[in-house]
Amino acid sequence: MKKIVTALLAVLIFAAGAFAADYPAKLAITYVKAPLNVPSIVAKYNKSFETAYPGVALSFPELTEGPKQTAALAAGEIGIASCLGATSALLAASEGLDIKIVGIYSRAPKAFMIVVKDPAIKSVRDLKGKKVAGPKGTILHQLLAAALEKEGMTVKDVQFIQMDLPSGANALAKGSVDAALLAGPAAYNTLASGARMLKNGEGLVDATIVIATTEKFLREYPKAVETFMETHKKSIEWMKKNPLAAKEMTQKETGLPMAGVEAMYPWYDFDPQIRKADIEELVRTQKFMLDNGLQRKKIDDVRKLVR
Repeated sequence: MKKIVTALLAVLIFAAGAFAADYPAKLAITYVKAPLNVPSIVAKYNKSFETAYPGVALSFPELTEGPKQTAALAAGEIGIASCLGATSALLAASEGLDIKIVGIYSRAPKAFMIVVKDPAIKSVRDLKGKKVAGPKGTILHQLLAAALEKEGMTVKDVQFIQMDLPSGANALAKGSVDAALLAGPAAYNTLASGARMLKNGEGLVDATIVIATTEKFLREYPKAVETFMETHKKSIEWMKKNPLAAKEMTQKETGLPMAGVEAMYPWYDFDPQIRKADIEELVRTQKFMLDNGLQRKKIDDVRKLVR
């Protein structure tokens, strides 16, 4: 009997050790709902991660700014950045922070746009000398640069004013700027109020958002990262099978009218598989960052950031 008890204890200790090796005791996964991050919203409402990580103390900090996410990753305050702008990932990595891209969250060129109200502004060329509001060092900034470059111009040919999305939308509504760089609900609401899209990202940027962790976390807890990716994929499959329920969750979480959710829903490609085109987009994004003085040091091989 004593031998049986000893054997059972050994099995339990081994199992506990195996679990500890697979998962940390605590795991923070960022939660970002905007612009229209349906898989994250679905996972929240379905408590998907709570089911996938039994026994792990989970938290879901709402860190929406890229630099804050990469700083938290580097400090070990979060394990997985579920939705991180490619510009932020590249900038952090170029400064020596530990960043590893493990998947693509979304590609949504149609969701990122230059919005105007003045009927005299008919093309990107008409932005020369105009005031353009938007968040610096972001996909939207990259969109502006790419749109201007196509017309033989640069960001220096406009009066670029640093503003977050709500401030930019408000400034455009008041007429204090000529154009605003907007995405997601901010773009939809501004268009619904009478503004119009001058240009979106189609043919200019893929608007790539990545899923990231650190090399250290991936090395120590590969199973935890694998579990995240599997659970994330299941949320995407659930969306496909339950589109109405997914849209209702999104409407409730974002406060958008259902018409807005319906309009924006098709703009997003949530396939998490990292494609060759995604890596090529990362290379183009780094070039934009370097050309515009937003990144000091070049990453010699961007592919090394990708698992």
